[in-house]
Amino acid sequence: MSRRAREKAAAPAPQTAARCTVTVCRGCCCGTPKIPRLDHAAQLAGLRTALAGTANVRPVTCLDACEHGNVIVVQPSAEGRKAGGRPVWLGLVNDLEATADITAWIEAGGPGLAETPAVLDLYAFQPSRRVRAELEDR
Repeated sequence: MSRRAREKAAAPAPQTAARCTVTVCRGCCCGTPKIPRLDHAAQLAGLRTALAGTANVRPVTCLDACEHGNVIVVQPSAEGRKAGGRPVWLGLVNDLEATADITAWIEAGGPGLAETPAVLDLYAFQPSRRVRAELEDR
């Protein structure tokens, strides 16, 4: 067993597990000038402000889905997962209106608890199994 796995197994469950987790890619393509016309800092700050007390928002270095930049992954709350919700990968989230649609969905409950708005179908994609597994390990 690796040190990381031992630490993860020994660590108590975080109190915030009952909330959705919103993972925002800020790697080599997402969150950089490679995607123009979007204030990346404002996008992240807006998510944090709008979802304070509702969801955990965490930026990560890279989700390895650069062709879909900007990538946001919405992981269900514990209750949402029990109801069948699974992580939803959203790509090309390059305008604040899309961010607002994501925020409204999460505020309504997110994966498993609230129906995904049809407009978010335009952004949804399935990453490779390897990429999905790496996110589960974080």
